[in-house]
Amino acid sequence: MPDYNKVLLMGRLTRDVELKYTPSNMAVANIGLAVGRRYKTKDGEQREETTFVDCEAWSRTAELMNQYLSKGRPVFIEGRLKLDQWQDKDGSNRSKMKVVIENFQFIDSRPSSNDGGGGQSNAPTTAGATASGGPVHEPIGEDDIPF
Repeated sequence: MPDYNKVLLMGRLTRDVELKYTPSNMAVANIGLAVGRRYKTKDGEQREETTFVDCEAWSRTAELMNQYLSKGRPVFIEGRLKLDQWQDKDGSNRSKMKVVIENFQFIDSRPSSNDGGGGQSNAPTTAGATASGGPVHEPIGEDDIPF
């Protein structure tokens, strides 16, 4: 059976994008994503839980996320799971699961009201713009469908 590793998440950034460059000048961005879930208990009580997910993006995707996203902005990401493993300074084995972002979409079209963080004044004003720079398609009304 072939392996498959795909993650789809929609949530809000927990902090501004942290953009860095490797020694070979490749961009890498780290973000925190808060993903909420609402559910009802057996007693009928509404509950809400939040899962915090660490994510990283590379290359042009990292630069676009840094340019257009900031803390609190909603985003839809597509990526894959990656397990990082290392030894800390005490010699203990450590590990951390993260999502490597392969693509993302803006969820809202509002420019941020704050002036900080990543050039918000240049943010796209159309919801659904993609990191790959692909066209944004407007929904088609029922009257425009020829059949």
